[in-house]
Amino acid sequence: MKRFLLAAIFLIASLAATPGAEAPSELKPFVRGSWQDVLRSHAGRPTLVHFWGVTCGPCKVELPLLGQFMKDHSELAVVTISADLVPNLPGAARAMLEKAGLGSAENWIFSDGFVERLRFEIDPAWQGEIPRTLLIARDGTVTTIEGSAEIPDLEKWLDQQKVASK
Repeated sequence: MKRFLLAAIFLIASLAATPGAEAPSELKPFVRGSWQDVLRSHAGRPTLVHFWGVTCGPCKVELPLLGQFMKDHSELAVVTISADLVPNLPGAARAMLEKAGLGSAENWIFSDGFVERLRFEIDPAWQGEIPRTLLIARDGTVTTIEGSAEIPDLEKWLDQQKVASK
């Protein structure tokens, strides 16, 4: 009986550790100071930061496009931040990110009841409209796209980053 139990435990453990098995995407809590952490950790590297929400209709259309863009451009750091005003949606946010192919991106979720403070840290002029994309160049220059980002515009920006690095 002990052998059977040990064999079952070993089998379950080995299946869980299979390289092809992907863990569910982690959502980091975005709190006061997180924006500076994001900027610091991606300094000197082209980075796309996308603000979205589970309750945002255009976001549901745009996320899979960004997932494909990320897949096609592994040199680009992709950060998503769920900035929904509706609290307690981490399960739905994770599911949407996975379905869109963004599970391996750096994913955050607003985790402060005072969301205005979080938005102000990012951009004092931002009123909270989503989707919103920030393209951060190697030199720290930020290009803001209000509303849905168009993939050709993202391609053009990324090409400019490649030229600037040469």
